[in-house]
Amino acid sequence: MSVFIETTGRGPDVVFLHGWGLHGGVFERQAERLADRFTVHRVDLPGHGHSPLDGAAGPADVADRLAGHFPLPVQLVGWSLGGLIAQHWAARHPERVKSVALVASSPRFVRDDGWPHAQSREAIETVGANLAGAFELTLQRFLGLQLLGAPDARDTLKALKDTLFAHGRPVGLAAALSWLLDDDARPLARDIGCPVELFYGARDMITPLSAGRWLAEALPDATLTVFEQASHAPFLSHESDFAVALARHLEQHA
Repeated sequence: MSVFIETTGRGPDVVFLHGWGLHGGVFERQAERLADRFTVHRVDLPGHGHSPLDGAAGPADVADRLAGHFPLPVQLVGWSLGGLIAQHWAARHPERVKSVALVASSPRFVRDDGWPHAQSREAIETVGANLAGAFELTLQRFLGLQLLGAPDARDTLKALKDTLFAHGRPVGLAAALSWLLDDDARPLARDIGCPVELFYGARDMITPLSAGRWLAEALPDATLTVFEQASHAPFLSHESDFAVALARHLEQHA
């Protein structure tokens, strides 16, 4: 798999995995805060940014391929879709993962009778259907939904829009959206034995806080941190507070 990775800093290795529709550049400011203590790797996931889809078949496949890029144990920071991939990585390659930080992520992104902690399938399918006819507008609206209800959402959204295509026009978003529709990582929770820090926004409209509470109960070693005024991107809307909490987690388990 051909994957674009930006690496900065020095120290123990930390791998950042972004959410659907974006790229590793979204973590630039967090990487800057960590670079004096950690070697930070910001990945463009397959079909996003500079990385081609390259036949990636789903979160488990992506996790396997990325684990091959990092043979030494790393710490994972996964936001939304990136957190889903991080769950597979930690469960399938436990010897290569020291700790995981899941940011506004979930083991299951589609609501059903046994899983109320998600959006409806129709809502996600509508995003995919709109990509063909209004690609840029669909992505911008999705960004707006991620920040809905957060303080200074307008300024944060503008900054996100300015970087949306900084790594090029993504070419595999429809396929990656199907991963969110189809994947169910709930059975993996019992196999993730490393320490996991769960970062959630209480106002998240995409990944409800209840998903984080489920993970906090299901994972063998998990701690839940809630940003009461944040929505789906606490590392952007609450940059400083998030950076302090993340650094504390990383230093504790490095």
